[in-house]
Amino acid sequence: MATTESAIASAEAHSAHNYHPLPVVVASAEGAWMTDVEGRRFLDMLAGYSALNFGHGNRRLIDVAKAQLERVTLTSRAFYHDRFADFCTQLAELCGMEMVLPMNTGAEAVETAVKTARKWGYRTKGVPDGTAKIIVAADNFHGRTTTIISFSTDEEARADYGPYTPGFEIVPYGDLAAIDAAMTDNTVAVLLEPIQGEAGVLVPPPGYLAGVRELTRARNVLFIADEIQSGLGRTGKTFACEHEGVVPDMYVLGKALGGGVVPVSAVVSSAEILGVFRPGEHGSTFGGNPLACAVALEVIAMLRTGEYQQRAAELGDHLHHELGLMTTGGAVRQVRGRGLWAGVDISPSYGTGREISQKLMDRGVLVKDTHGSTIRIAPPLVISKEDLDWGLEQLRAVLAH
Repeated sequence: MATTESAIASAEAHSAHNYHPLPVVVASAEGAWMTDVEGRRFLDMLAGYSALNFGHGNRRLIDVAKAQLERVTLTSRAFYHDRFADFCTQLAELCGMEMVLPMNTGAEAVETAVKTARKWGYRTKGVPDGTAKIIVAADNFHGRTTTIISFSTDEEARADYGPYTPGFEIVPYGDLAAIDAAMTDNTVAVLLEPIQGEAGVLVPPPGYLAGVRELTRARNVLFIADEIQSGLGRTGKTFACEHEGVVPDMYVLGKALGGGVVPVSAVVSSAEILGVFRPGEHGSTFGGNPLACAVALEVIAMLRTGEYQQRAAELGDHLHHELGLMTTGGAVRQVRGRGLWAGVDISPSYGTGREISQKLMDRGVLVKDTHGSTIRIAPPLVISKEDLDWGLEQLRAVLAH
C-alpha cells in the first residue's frame, strides 16, 4: 500500500495542480470519520462542503445505490426510466414547487438557472433579446465555468479565463438598497447564496432575504436561491431561506442531494418558469440518471423526517456557543454561521487559516481554510456530540499554543 508521501508525490506528478489539498491521503471513511492509507483516523469537520451531510458510507444510501447498480444505471434522457418521475415529483414536493430540471454538478445547475432566467425573461417577461441582466452578489461562489467565473469577484478564480460572459450586475452582499438601485426593466433575476460559503460562511443581515423577495416580486424579477451548500439540512432547516420565511422562485440544489455517493443537482421551480424549455433546448446525458434518482429519492425520504434538520439545529447551537467562547481569548476574532456550519476568523498572530488547518490535521481533525485567516467547520449532520466536542477541544488546543 502506498504511503502518504508516495501517494501525494504521484498525484502531484500526474494531476493538474488546480487544488492545494492538505497532506492527507484518505483510504476509507464511515460516518464522521476518515482513515488514511497509514491507518490514522481523522474527524471530518468539512463533509465535502456539505456534499456529505448524511455522513460517509451512510448505510441507507449505500444499500439503495447497490440495489440500483444491479438494475440499471443510465438510459440517457433519450428514454424514460422508472425512477425519474418519482424523483421529480418528490423533490418538487420537498421544495414546495412544481417542476424539476435535473443535472449533475452544482455548477451545471447554476448554469441551468442562468439559462432558465434568461429564457423566461425573453419569452415571458418580454425583455428585448440579448439584453437580459442578472444581479449577483460580490464575494459569491456559484461554480467555476466560464460564465460563472465571469460574475465572480475572486481574481484567483477569474484570472486568465477571459473574455468574460456579459449580462451580470455585481452588488455588495447584504445590501438591499444596492439591489434596488441595480434593477432595470431588463433585470430578469437576482441570484444569491442565502449564506455565502466560500466567502467565509457569511450570513446576511436580518431581513435581507425577505427584502430581496419583496423587491423581486414587485419588479417581476426572479429570485434564485443557490442552496447548493446551505440547503438540505445544513443550517437546521431544509433550506436556509426558511430562516426568514422566504420561498424563492427557484432553488438551485446539489452536493447533499447526491448523498456523497453520486453527483446530483437540480433546478426546482414553478411550471410557468421551467415550462419555458422545449425539447432540444437544454440537456445532459447523465442528468436525472436512474442511479442518481435512486440515491436522491432516499435523501429526500431522509429529509422528510426532519431529524437531520433538528440535529443540525441542536448541535449547531452547541457548536456556535462553544466557538463563541473562544472569541474571549483573542485567538478567534469572529464566528459566523448557522446550524452545523461556521466560519471562524483566526487572529493572524496565531497563524493563517492554512497553518491552523494543518495543525488540526496533525491532531486528527480535518477542516479547510478560505481567504487567508478563516477556517470553515461543517461536519456531517450525523456527527455525535461527543465527537464534535472532541474536535472543538483540538481547536482549543491548537489555539492555546
